Amino acid sequence: MDEPLDDGGESERRTVDAAASWHGLRLDKVLVAMAGEFSRSHLQGLIEQGHVRVGGLVASSASQRVQAGQRIEVELVGTEESRAFKAEAMVLDIVHEDADVIVVNKPAGLVVHPAAGNWSGTLLNGLLAHHAGASLLPRAGIVHRLDKDTSGLMVVAKTLVAMTALVRAIGERSVHRRYMALCHGELAERAFSIDAPIGRDPQSRVRMGVLASGKPARTDVERVAVRDGFSAVHCTLHTGRTHQIRVHLASRGHPLVADALYGGTPALGMTRQALHAVRLGFNHPVGGQALQFECPPPPDLDSAWRQVARKH
Repeated sequence: MDEPLDDGGESERRTVDAAASWHGLRLDKVLVAMAGEFSRSHLQGLIEQGHVRVGGLVASSASQRVQAGQRIEVELVGTEESRAFKAEAMVLDIVHEDADVIVVNKPAGLVVHPAAGNWSGTLLNGLLAHHAGASLLPRAGIVHRLDKDTSGLMVVAKTLVAMTALVRAIGERSVHRRYMALCHGELAERAFSIDAPIGRDPQSRVRMGVLASGKPARTDVERVAVRDGFSAVHCTLHTGRTHQIRVHLASRGHPLVADALYGGTPALGMTRQALHAVRLGFNHPVGGQALQFECPPPPDLDSAWRQVARKH
């Protein structure tokens, strides 16, 4: 589901011993060879910020010359600056586009924003190739996220005015987001809300959990059908915490099907978490008109859903 827009301070360290062919080259040129996903100007900035070491010493300048055999270490850190990353042409499933916004149907498996371990091949890279204005916007206009293995609808801004308005609307909880999900166990209640704070699991960097010290989070859950130990549900977000639906349902003993991180196991043909952003509604950030979009689930979730929610 929606993830916060901070990059969590994560970084990735790359280390290499300079090849003979690099002898005498400028340090910034060597970094381009080591981390080609980034622009040269961003890599120069990493040098200036002290994130690069040569022979164990913090690098002094981008123009310093590298000697063969020297150990080059670079700490790649996340950034909101779109121009730090390269445009990569990719097919985007665009549901709606006008001068101010794009609504895209994100496939499962696509990372939204570059981060440690996924510096390229992301939706941001695709947006940079899709329209020229993306490079001028923080995060290429991305105002909310979906987890890598969650599919479905996202809205992206094309202008700074639209981006500012959408960020404000999300903060005011006036962007409406509905998900379809399959979870383990047969829910007894037809409709209920889970109002429980979410924070990072102190035992794991990759997991979130229900914690008293976490940020407020509320998910409304509507049971659609139950069958053979599974439940088909619709979930409506009132907040957008990292992994919110996944954490909330797991906290009630009903992890999502195939969500290994939170105790789910593969079933019903699903090998990724059974979660899809099916409906997205918001007021146009410039024109003000109400917009609502729906997108059917991809074949894997559609097939699994039908196994649980089929008519008797």
